[in-house]
Amino acid sequence: MSVRELVVLGTSSAVPTRRRNHNGYFLRWGERGVLFDPGEGTQRQMRAAGLAAHDITRICVTHFHGDHSLGLPGIIQRIARDQVRHTVRVAYPGSGEQYWRRLRHATSFRDTDVIVPQPVGGSGGCVVGPEEPFTVTALPLRHSMPAYGYRLTEPDGWRMLPERLEHFGVRGPDISRLQLEGSLESADGRVVELAECAVPRPGQVFAFVMDTGVCAQAVELARGADMLVIESTYLDSEEHLAEGYGHLTARQAGRIAARAGVRLLVLTHLSERYEESQEGDFVAQAGEEFDGPVVLAADLDRIAMPARR
Repeated sequence: MSVRELVVLGTSSAVPTRRRNHNGYFLRWGERGVLFDPGEGTQRQMRAAGLAAHDITRICVTHFHGDHSLGLPGIIQRIARDQVRHTVRVAYPGSGEQYWRRLRHATSFRDTDVIVPQPVGGSGGCVVGPEEPFTVTALPLRHSMPAYGYRLTEPDGWRMLPERLEHFGVRGPDISRLQLEGSLESADGRVVELAECAVPRPGQVFAFVMDTGVCAQAVELARGADMLVIESTYLDSEEHLAEGYGHLTARQAGRIAARAGVRLLVLTHLSERYEESQEGDFVAQAGEEFDGPVVLAADLDRIAMPARR
């Protein structure tokens, strides 16, 4: 299977620290590359991670607070400078159109026409191009300004069973034909159905939930996700701040993951108030609510998507 992994570019919240850059997350999905919430310093972090502008095929912005979007001008200008030829769709809250336009043309540069804006609004999905191997869905979250989370869903498929293929004499190019057409006629004249030689294979799901208070949409975005990347700005001791600013605690993030039936929980977006010695508390508090694997993201981590179910 093609490589599917999250490359973490930044994990701080409003203020970067010596160890944590502003937000930035690159999801490698085979030949596709989705950049989420590029904050300040994303270009440099991409270079450190061995990523290039040509790797980006889509950008998703959850909202227009600076730590999630001030890296956009540099990324767009780098796409232009490096003469990227493929289309790069950019999803963002449509209510922030004025911010998008300012960031899109923040300074003078030799522009490019490969950037295609895709403003999202309401509770609908984000339109994607036919060449993308997943559907992108955006749902509104509960924050101090309009914010959207994103869900990438791969269509369900089939896992071929070699012993059944051999039993029916299906070999070589006929295997692809069977997958594509759903049935074929064997050498002895029998019609072989795909379901006789394969079992259903659920498509993989990736969910990205940034700045939000507890809300039903966060659970819906994460429903059945193989990987959930979610903000966990505060610990229990600052739950009152989380409520006041429209953020989550690590415990609340774990509770959302548990309710949604997530397979792998990735915590990020930590407040600068916490010292390195406290970071284990984020995993511990989330783990008291969610009994699956929990990863506290660090800058330049590479986190593999779980193997297919």
